[in-house]
Amino acid sequence: MESKLRSDCVFCRIIEGKEKAEIIYENEHAISILDVNPVNFGHALVIPRNHYEDFLHLPEREYEAILKAIKIVAQGIVNGIEPKPEGFNILSNNGFVAGQRIFHVHFHVIPRYFGDGLKFRPVIKRYSKGEMTKYAELIRRKINEIKN
Repeated sequence: MESKLRSDCVFCRIIEGKEKAEIIYENEHAISILDVNPVNFGHALVIPRNHYEDFLHLPEREYEAILKAIKIVAQGIVNGIEPKPEGFNILSNNGFVAGQRIFHVHFHVIPRYFGDGLKFRPVIKRYSKGEMTKYAELIRRKINEIKN
């Protein structure tokens, strides 16, 4: 569900020019700023200009424009900063439990280097016999409901 810019949202205040940020890219659909708490220098955020709480609230009409902005920002980071990143992550935290702290959907573009200390170390789970099929069926059922 779309809402107008919100005065209680730091990203909305940045978009309105009421809050200072280091803007590195903008177009009619998105704005990109450097993260004030970077994982690595050059870590950027790509933020839709309209306020949507999380990815599930982002309308389909926004997908292509946001993805293009993410690609442009990633290319700028990879080709613009020194030392040149050896890779990059694109991620979005959705929901408090997933690490989202600002409830205006946004995407992180993080330059990566060997030995930079950032580790994604998930605790891997194992499906018991038949569980994978059960989960697949539950998810497929909901996907088919969404598609129809």
